[in-house]
Amino acid sequence: MADGTGAIAASIKDHVSEAEWQARVDLAALYRLVALHGWDDMIFTHISARIPGPEHHFLINPYGMFFGEMTASCLVKVDLEGNVIDKTPYFINPAGFTIHSAIHAAREDAQFVMHLHSDQGVAVAAHAEGLLPLSQHALIVTPQLAYHDYEGIALNLDERERLVSDLGDKRLMLLRNHGTLSTGRTAAECWLGMFFLERACAQQVMALSAGREHVLLAPEAAQAEVRSQTGMGLGMIAGLAWPGCLRQLDRESPGYAA
Repeated sequence: MADGTGAIAASIKDHVSEAEWQARVDLAALYRLVALHGWDDMIFTHISARIPGPEHHFLINPYGMFFGEMTASCLVKVDLEGNVIDKTPYFINPAGFTIHSAIHAAREDAQFVMHLHSDQGVAVAAHAEGLLPLSQHALIVTPQLAYHDYEGIALNLDERERLVSDLGDKRLMLLRNHGTLSTGRTAAECWLGMFFLERACAQQVMALSAGREHVLLAPEAAQAEVRSQTGMGLGMIAGLAWPGCLRQLDRESPGYAA
């Protein structure tokens, strides 16, 4: 069905804990929001959520489903070794497991991890100067932005250590020649970080379309001022924006909470 509700036979809500179900609903919402904004790459990127509890299990998308089809019940539960926990007709993409398991294992605060291949995100990730201080969106995310050099399709488990090291204590990342990445303590925080990063990348691509020579960089004093203004992070703002995002999904992409 167009709204994705036909992607599964029945809801599993009554078979999982309340905490896991909430994580599933939030994660499915993130997938739908990415699709709604046109940032998906068919079946080839991933968003994951850590399930509360000591087991270090996390949820990731079933390989082969489009983001606009994602529902809470179809998400696949795996451990940090990539083993599927519960019986499911779906399987996962090893490349997604490599990136997401590394961050979930290393960062307690990274409850949600989103990795995208948007055109504008890849374009800026391939730019030698990275994200430039061209816009307010860029100034907001730059203090939390890390970089990781491209090593090929993320199938090599040895890359996990280098990825985590490059991320450090930052919440956002440009994976060189590859795409964007956002983490968050909540789905809302993860989403808002990616929203600002993707908007900043799109604005940079547009600004540089006429060439680099006459592009105006934000003054150093203004950059410092924005850093001080956003020092407490985006958590509160994310919490204000998230209910509106869910209402938008209810209007334009219903069925994610099935």
